[in-house]
Order: sequence, then structure tokens, then C-alpha cells
Amino acid sequence: MNWDIIERELDMRTSRSSGAGGQHVNKTESRVELVFDLRNTQGLSRRERDNVRFHLGNRLDTQERLSVTDQSDRSQHTNRKRALAAMRQLLERGIRNPPKKRRAGAFKANNRKRLDRKKRRGEIKKGRGKIDF
Repeated sequence: MNWDIIERELDMRTSRSSGAGGQHVNKTESRVELVFDLRNTQGLSRRERDNVRFHLGNRLDTQERLSVTDQSDRSQHTNRKRALAAMRQLLERGIRNPPKKRRAGAFKANNRKRLDRKKRRGEIKKGRGKIDF
């Protein structure tokens, strides 16, 4: 992952923050939204892109864009820093390799135990038959 390239590719939008704050909220655009286009990035390899799709697929929109929003502070500058940190953390978490697939089915020891129990149960049932004198 090349963060310098990714940082240049990010699309930053600002808007007015919601919530309480009086007149300050009504006249400053402190809310920051960063949008990362996964399809057209040069900052990630193909494998890293596939890993991001696997881990963060539920966060991507239909055009495979990842967005992060921050409006926790009154300052646009601080919100931009926080949004960049959150985006970087998301991408670093997303590029890790998916977990290895495990072979399906029961373990051999469990299978052996199950067959032993069945055999014992069968012997008990066999012993319930009529007794010849």
C-alpha cells in the first residue's frame, strides 16, 4: 500500500456539520467526507484491492468507493486529520490477507469416537433379544 499515492487520490468534500452549535454551525463547513475510489486507484496492488473487497465489502458503495466522514470537531482542519487517520486505519485493516480456508468435515478422532459409541449401542441393543434355553 502506497499511502502517498492514495492520499493524493482521495476526494475530499466539506459540508456544514449537523447538530448543536448555534450560528457557528450554520456558517462554517467543518464536516469532512473523504471518498476513496477502489477501482481506479494506483496506490494498491491487485491483491490488496481484492483483500479490501473481501474485508470491507459491506462498506463499499455500488461504484466500489469507500467513504469516511468526520464532524466531531468545530475545526475543518482537525476533522480532516481525523478522517485521514480513520481512512488509513480502515485500509490497513482491509489489505490484510483473508483467513485460510479450512478443510470441511469432522476430525478423525471425533469420527472414531462416534463409530465406537454406535458400536457399543448396537451391542446393547443386540443383547435385548430373546434368550434361548
